[in-house]
Amino acid sequence: MSTTPNNILQDKFGRDHAYLRISLIERCNLRCSYCMPEEGVPLSSKSHLMTYEEIYDIAKTFVKHGVSKIRLTGGEPLVRKDFNVVLEKLASLPVELSITSNAVIIDKFIDVLKVNGVKSLNISLDSLNRDKFKEITRRDNFDQVYNNILLLIKEGFNVKVNVVLMKGFNDNEIIDFIHFTKDLPISVRFIEFMPFDGNKWDMSKMVSYSDIMNHVYESFPKTSVERLQDAPNDTSKNYKIKDFTGSFAIISSVTNPFCDSCNRLRLTANGQLKNCLFSATESDILGTLRAGKPIEPIIEKAVKAKFKVRGGMNTLEKLQEPERHNQNRSMITIGG
Repeated sequence: MSTTPNNILQDKFGRDHAYLRISLIERCNLRCSYCMPEEGVPLSSKSHLMTYEEIYDIAKTFVKHGVSKIRLTGGEPLVRKDFNVVLEKLASLPVELSITSNAVIIDKFIDVLKVNGVKSLNISLDSLNRDKFKEITRRDNFDQVYNNILLLIKEGFNVKVNVVLMKGFNDNEIIDFIHFTKDLPISVRFIEFMPFDGNKWDMSKMVSYSDIMNHVYESFPKTSVERLQDAPNDTSKNYKIKDFTGSFAIISSVTNPFCDSCNRLRLTANGQLKNCLFSATESDILGTLRAGKPIEPIIEKAVKAKFKVRGGMNTLEKLQEPERHNQNRSMITIGG
């Protein structure tokens, strides 16, 4: 049972939400096709985005009620001009801080990350091939990203590399990515391609959990593939190859969702609370805060309204209905 005051972060299925993901900005220095529609997205005006003071005030309320981990996302969180200030403010709270980044400019932030106690980073990298990287991101920054991943490892950070797999594009790199873990203390996490507004998703493009493991067993003896113990509330199913330094994992949000143990909430850069990545409904935290009203009732109502599975899409058939994706935001305006 939860020990949080008033249990406002416990939903009707008994799930306690101790993990808050905060998007700091809707902008990004890459243009990944699965995240941002080719034509771009309408961005919130600056006046509609949370200030660093508002981010801190909202986060402080969540921490008061039981949040113990905060992840900063975007867009690309590091392109926010006051990122250092936001990080310093949040570091004053009794929480574990982590960041999701594309690592293009992260070398400039090594010291500020260390000073503010950030130990873990999730880095997005969908191909180890420079040309493919350029195709999917619409930018030529492969060398910066690759070298910065090596720099983060050298500087002692816990690094996870997120790979969104798409059939016919990068699924032939699954084994290359696993070999990437041979001598490096990293976790490569393969993510099933998920539907969002404007990303042209369909099931035929998705590389499933079973597809990934078939690739693995075709390339490595079964006896060398070790199943690791997953952490509590983990989104991934974790493995390693015997005698490899690092590990790999699969996040199967589509074919094998982890909703039963979900403990995550998402706050968008314009201050809307999403109780699920797949949910089309949002709750206006920022507007309530700016009106001088308490935000706890809004938080509690949003948490209690959370569906048991994937924002109500409890079957693959429902997930494949295009109108459901169009009701949700594009990924870049939700936060990675």
